[in-house]
Amino acid sequence: MAHDLHQLLEEVTDEASFLRFVQALSEDFEEDRAEAARRPPAPHAPSPLGWENGTIGAFLERGASWGEASQDQDRSANPWHRCASILFAGKFYE
Repeated sequence: MAHDLHQLLEEVTDEASFLRFVQALSEDFEEDRAEAARRPPAPHAPSPLGWENGTIGAFLERGASWGEASQDQDRSANPWHRCASILFAGKFYE
């Protein structure tokens, strides 16, 4: 099931919407893995749905790196949205 992760991210305002986003992010990863198994991406290219970090370690590390790098730019007053943004960045931040 394809989700518009950007839209879901913008809708994060509380715990329930955060959990919907996390579930959609998880489903996006699983869809990406299935598609990559069918059509492997070129070496050093992102996977079919844009996942740059395919292990939990890389995902968490890159999300944390993005979080540190964006502390001064991301002024979200909502901590649920900030946490969702950090997790989303784990998908693509290098």
